[in-house]
Formats: sequence, C-alpha cells, structure tokens
Amino acid sequence: MERLLRVCTLNKKWVAGALGLCLIMSAASAMAIETPDYKVVQKQGAFELRDYPAQTVAEVVVEGDQQDAVRDGFRRLAGYIFGANSGAQKIAMTAPVAQSPVMAGPITTSALSAQRWVVRFDMPSSYNLATLPKPKTADIRLAAVPAARFAAVRFSGLMSENAAVKETAELLSYIKAKDLKAVGPPTLAQYDPPWTLWFMRRNEVLIPVEGRPGA
Repeated sequence: MERLLRVCTLNKKWVAGALGLCLIMSAASAMAIETPDYKVVQKQGAFELRDYPAQTVAEVVVEGDQQDAVRDGFRRLAGYIFGANSGAQKIAMTAPVAQSPVMAGPITTSALSAQRWVVRFDMPSSYNLATLPKPKTADIRLAAVPAARFAAVRFSGLMSENAAVKETAELLSYIKAKDLKAVGPPTLAQYDPPWTLWFMRRNEVLIPVEGRPGA
C-alpha cells in the first residue's frame, strides 16, 4: 500500500509538472511569435469586424481534407522558413497558420468539405517580396496580399471539423445580421503550437467582406 501511495504521488507530481511546462511554453511562444496587426472596427461578443493592412505571405496549395492539408502545408512551409530557400536563411515563425478552401460558388459551410486548400504563413513584417529568399521548391508561392476587411470570430478548443463548421455558420449569420457581404472563402486560423492545452488555444474563422479598410 505504501508503495502504491508513493507511485500515485509521483504520478500526480509528474502530471502537475507537465501541465506547468505546457503553460510556460505556451506563454513564451505567445510572447515570441509575431501576429498580424489589425484594427477592430466593430465588436460584438466573440465577433469582430477587422481591417488588416497589406501583408507578404508564403503559401502552398495542398490536396486533401482540412486536417491533412494543414499538416502537409505546415510541413512544406516550415521547410521554407527553416532554410529550404535560396539563401539558406532562417525566417522567424509567425502566427497564425491559416487555411482557406479552394472553392467556387456560394460562400457556405460546405466550402469546408473542400479537397484542395491554401495553407499560408504570414511573413515577418521586416520582409517584403524583394527581400524574401526564393523557395527551393516550385510549390511554395510568395505573394503580396492587399489590405482587406474581415469579419472574424474567435474561439478556444481544437480546430475540429465540427468546430470549424459551427463557428463558420455563426460567423455567416453575424455577417448577414450586420448587412455585410462576404467576398471570399472562410479562412481557418490556428495560433498555438501543438503542445498548447486545448482550453488555452486561440482559433479563429475569418471571412473577407466588402468594404474599404479604414473607411
């Protein structure tokens, strides 16, 4: 019995230590990683209308469902920023990792069933197209994304298919209620490293809407 109690105590200490380590690493990552700068135009609970400035990105088109696409796309883009480029340069990681379905037709939650996705990393603000090293592989594209207005909803937990569909449906309802017009597919944005506890994760769905940023 005494041995069993010692084992249980050690297990509790290990779990507590592991949880503490996750908290520390998540907090450190949040402070160290650059995230997009944007201006909140309107806010209603978890919903926001945001103006984003122009941004330089690296992106890749990946075949498969959203879960497979984000894993494969992340791997390829991580290779680029970790040195698979013309100058063998290390480029700082940013957040979020963004995924948008390649789609045509009406903007609905059915877009999330797409089998082709664009996975995107924002490049650090210190870079532009002229200063970024060229990717070593032809599948990775560097692009300048113009300033745009987005409707956004933020939520915690895992970015599961059910969660993505639910939050996208609610965001589309918000867009309709605000008499806004969606002009592009939803983007799923995941901000945290995989070791982050589920209840501490920051996820978002963003949908571009008609409107001139700053207006």
